[in-house]
Amino acid sequence: MKKLWKKPILPIATISLASVMIVNAIPETPVHAELNAQLHVKNHVLPLGTPNLIEQRTSMNPAPGVTYINIHRGEASSKDYFTVDVAFVKTKKQAKILLGNLKRDGFKKARIIREADRAMDDGEKGPLGYIVRIGQYQLEADAAEMRNKLSEKGYSGLRTVYTGEDGEKTTGPWVVNVLEVDQDRFQGHVEPELANDTVTGKETLTKIADRNDAIAGVNAGYFVVGEKDGTPGDLAGIFASEGQLVSEAINGRSALILSSVEEKANIASVSTSIQATSSDGAVREVDGLNRKPGLIRNCGGVGGDTTTERAKHDFTCNDESELIQYTAVFGGKTESGDGVEVVVNHAGEVTVIRNHRGGVIPGSGSVLAGTGEAAEWLRDHARQGMKIQVKSEIIGDAKLLKLDQTTSMINGGPRLMEKGEISINAVEEGFHWEENPGFYYRFGERRNPRTLAGIKENGNLLFVTIDGRAPGWSVGANFEESAKIMKSLGAIDAINLDGGGSTTMTVGDERVTRPSDAAGERPIADGIMLVE
Repeated sequence: MKKLWKKPILPIATISLASVMIVNAIPETPVHAELNAQLHVKNHVLPLGTPNLIEQRTSMNPAPGVTYINIHRGEASSKDYFTVDVAFVKTKKQAKILLGNLKRDGFKKARIIREADRAMDDGEKGPLGYIVRIGQYQLEADAAEMRNKLSEKGYSGLRTVYTGEDGEKTTGPWVVNVLEVDQDRFQGHVEPELANDTVTGKETLTKIADRNDAIAGVNAGYFVVGEKDGTPGDLAGIFASEGQLVSEAINGRSALILSSVEEKANIASVSTSIQATSSDGAVREVDGLNRKPGLIRNCGGVGGDTTTERAKHDFTCNDESELIQYTAVFGGKTESGDGVEVVVNHAGEVTVIRNHRGGVIPGSGSVLAGTGEAAEWLRDHARQGMKIQVKSEIIGDAKLLKLDQTTSMINGGPRLMEKGEISINAVEEGFHWEENPGFYYRFGERRNPRTLAGIKENGNLLFVTIDGRAPGWSVGANFEESAKIMKSLGAIDAINLDGGGSTTMTVGDERVTRPSDAAGERPIADGIMLVE
């Protein structure tokens, strides 16, 4: 049997409470069994639900300077139920037409719900849209049966949902896990780690943590899931570690920046500018790093991408003419396909020219792969014996950021807090699709599993997970609730990281979160590790 902790554990901390009583232990992992040695209750600690909800908090120290807190708040509401969302439409007129169609097809109990809330930085006024919904069921299976009946009648885009996840008033419950790192006392390191130590492929956080003998860990940035959207495992946004820029930014989107030299972490809106300069003087923009040419997940790129060069979440933009740089961290070979590849050594000298893509990546140096016009540029300006120098600049909040051996950058978004105030820039960072307001409703207004990172005024780091999509266990949180949680925990700056089925936290050898995917823990692209 595996030992519970890889590292020595300090005694469980007692939380000072104004009103305390002992309650039943939390029947979860061995970590929770250990935590149950001391268990307390306090009213209204997290700003979730009504103030009178019972909240259970337990705390322990996996290492000096690291505190782990498990929070259970509220309970399932008898007023919440399962139902079927037939559609989310932009106008009331569209909703009424759909409602009429449903009634003609024999579905008499459909109704229209007005969704008034918009993103905090959305300049448009009025309701976000209208939900057409049918049925009230205590069992998810009954809602699924109604969904099947609707599907048989030709309706598409149907969703079985739980009203406790709507973002409206509920009693929960919520399960929140918190890691707080006091960087003055913690003698280890907080750093991102790639799945399998390469860009290509994915791995569960549990395995990443185990490989790195981590004290604790949490999932990190957005990434490409399937081949239709690019290279599976590619970070869909900036990633830098040990001074190496591995993935370009989704320009204008927020990122978490860690640096042991500057000591204090930072959250900034980042952009990257990468250029290749030939020894003949020709200069060409480098569109991306360590990814499949032509597919830009979450958009926010350069060089004429379609349909947009602005950030657009969960959307893949295209560009038929791209110059991509590959380094050894990508894997053994580049992405295959038509085009030209040029191998350059550590000094920038062109050593190999290939009239196709899909060749070996050297251990030092890099490969420049071109498609379309970029392939022609390589043919003209990257000939044998010439030199190509690739230089990168990273701009954070309009300032040039220094990338040294101690700097790490992790993609995320949207920003949740800035300088002590809740400030959610969901529209700016591409989480609102103007042509489909239902996207923001499902992603930002509805409750989902969340992974969050924050910085306290004293420089302490906060990593927080909220379980979700688990009625009766935890309903998750929306963007605004996530921001309020981080503020209540003491953050002055905070960012949303990848969530949903990716949301995972480990403490010692144990996963302390409950996976929301039916298949179990989701393989991810990168994690943030606390290591010695």
